[in-house]
Amino acid sequence: MGSLALVGALGGCMQTTLSPTSDASMTPRDRQLLAHPPYAKAEIPEQYQRHIVDYRRREQPGSILVDTDARYLYYVLPQGKAIRYGVAVGEEAMAFSGVATVGRLAEWPDWVPTADIQARLGPYPARVAGGPANPLGARAIYLYQGNKDTLYRIHGTNQPEYIGQAISSGCIRMTNNDVIDLFGRVKPGATVVVLPPGQSAAIERSFPSRG
Repeated sequence: MGSLALVGALGGCMQTTLSPTSDASMTPRDRQLLAHPPYAKAEIPEQYQRHIVDYRRREQPGSILVDTDARYLYYVLPQGKAIRYGVAVGEEAMAFSGVATVGRLAEWPDWVPTADIQARLGPYPARVAGGPANPLGARAIYLYQGNKDTLYRIHGTNQPEYIGQAISSGCIRMTNNDVIDLFGRVKPGATVVVLPPGQSAAIERSFPSRG
């Protein structure tokens, strides 16, 4: 059961504030590349648009938590708040779960398809140059465990219509506007917690319903 449905069942309501999408974090290059993207603009459902929410877990400010079931990514703020972004997550059996750290950050990264992706979805070129047509989109946040690249990323997308779905080859996709915003906040070494399916309860704080 998703977190919204869970709270409804408990007779509570979420305290959320829709956060207007801003391009304040965009560079001149971002604006140029995204002015006429080579993909159709998608209408993101309001629940997957950027919100400020009351956050009840104990991750430190600056951490990231991904709720796989609900298709949400939280960037933890001080004083019990978080920014909640809608994401697309990995298909069942391909999604990463566990604890990692931010090992690297890249703007408009090149994409190097793994051997597994080449076998399942290819053929692709050995390297795809960064740009709005690139599957990694405007930014990539590389997840490491120790000094080892897990090969999972939080990144932008050239398929924003899939936000809110379990469709990717394991990585966590965000709209380009949202990943640019997150990229401007997160620091190298930050903790990233990706919850496995079935553990989405009790992330946001709920309050008794009125009337």
